[in-house]
Amino acid sequence: MVSRVGEDELGHKLRQKVLRLRLSDEFIQADSVHPTGTVSVEVDQAGQPKYTIARPVAWDYLEWNDSLAALAKEATAVCFGTLAQRTMQNRDLVSAFVANTREDCLAICDINFRRPSLTDKIIEDSLRMCDWLKANEEEAKYIAELIPATLGSPHSHSGSDRILSRLVGAISGNRALCAMSLGASGCIVGTSEATVKLPGIPVQVADTVGAGDAFTAALLTQHLEGKPLDQAARFANAYAAVVASKRSGTPSVTREEVERLL
Repeated sequence: MVSRVGEDELGHKLRQKVLRLRLSDEFIQADSVHPTGTVSVEVDQAGQPKYTIARPVAWDYLEWNDSLAALAKEATAVCFGTLAQRTMQNRDLVSAFVANTREDCLAICDINFRRPSLTDKIIEDSLRMCDWLKANEEEAKYIAELIPATLGSPHSHSGSDRILSRLVGAISGNRALCAMSLGASGCIVGTSEATVKLPGIPVQVADTVGAGDAFTAALLTQHLEGKPLDQAARFANAYAAVVASKRSGTPSVTREEVERLL
């Protein structure tokens, strides 16, 4: 995890939480000027979250250094979002990190519609950097409108198939993949060669915070384990459903729970 926190009580608590999740805090920088980032989340009766994200905060001021350059060269995959690029300093850092990775490293972009922090330029630059794109239905529709009509298969169908084709076509390279989460309706994941559509899995929703990130993480780890696209997508779809059935954005989930749901 690459981030930055303030030298304050919340920053200390966040580091402890990261360690409890069995992650390393080695690349979480300390900021003596800006406070630790906070997000206010209001969840409606349908379990849908509304976010109010404080700014400016410590993670707006990530600093490029030799340790991050070394980390980039070791990475098998790097996941970055658009929200983290709301400052020019961070945009330059994300670009530098991706540029310093090995040729076989996967770059995965998760689009976050957090206005006014998101601009079309950030989306376009992120598309140029990534091999995989993760978006929800609203985000995917918007991005598809930004893409020139010449991109994407002319034989694609209407609706989600057409949108997926446009997005895959906008990503350069032969590893292009787009994953579109459809909430309770499931997901659609595709490459230039194959498309997988999966219905939603009925669960008692506790809250949906973190479900999208969980989907991306599960899809990636299954891919790195060598699973074919259909199996990886099925596992990711179920993993996100398990996360949505639990409170908090980072609940404890076992592989056995996911496999039982499948």
